[in-house]
Amino acid sequence: MTRTVRVLVDGYLLPSSSSELPFPGQPGKATRGPVNLLFGGVAGMRAGGGDSVSVVDRLGAPMAQGELRLDPLAEAHRDRLKAACGEDREIWPIYAVSYDPEQFDASFDSLISRPNGQAFAIFDGDRLAGMSAYLGIEPERGVLEIGNTYYVPALRGTGFNRRVKDLMIRRAIDCGFRRIEFRVDSRNLRSQAAMTKLGAVREGVIRAERITWTGHVRDTVLFSILANEWPPRSG
Repeated sequence: MTRTVRVLVDGYLLPSSSSELPFPGQPGKATRGPVNLLFGGVAGMRAGGGDSVSVVDRLGAPMAQGELRLDPLAEAHRDRLKAACGEDREIWPIYAVSYDPEQFDASFDSLISRPNGQAFAIFDGDRLAGMSAYLGIEPERGVLEIGNTYYVPALRGTGFNRRVKDLMIRRAIDCGFRRIEFRVDSRNLRSQAAMTKLGAVREGVIRAERITWTGHVRDTVLFSILANEWPPRSG
């Protein structure tokens, strides 16, 4: 009989429907460890003889470090994230997309339905404290962007962003991505400083790159981190 379970493979909680997985009290089944494979130049996994797990599935698995937790963004997070985003209504004009209470629901719907993205609800203990996302995921090229990031005001400047980015960057690299991009509004000096502190390389300005929700024609500063540059050397 085939049963669907969630298995822990190299730190990822992943679904498997393999009948080869051992269960407590089930005789005659030897433990089968994870096997790392390569598909199309990007690392994949197979556990217990089941189907290979897609790169996007691996990217979207939950992440955690101590009290910090990133869960795949879902409908169940809507109300709590809306409240968190409403804690700083003055910040949204500098974002390309607004999550102000008036625009939140339409933006949330768009975010969770993106075909080439994976968003996360970010928790500090039991408190939903923000969000971030993988965007423009291109497994064939080994490239993605990390963006759509927001934290409640109390966590800014505390090192929380670095902890979140550490998890997300490491996950992307572990999934075989070779280039991670960050796109920042040229007016957003705070975020640019955070990128520099993180160790990202400032590649230049993409002029008039997009029109934001306010109608502003935005110049975008492009930063990147390559897999062989992470983690950055200290000192």
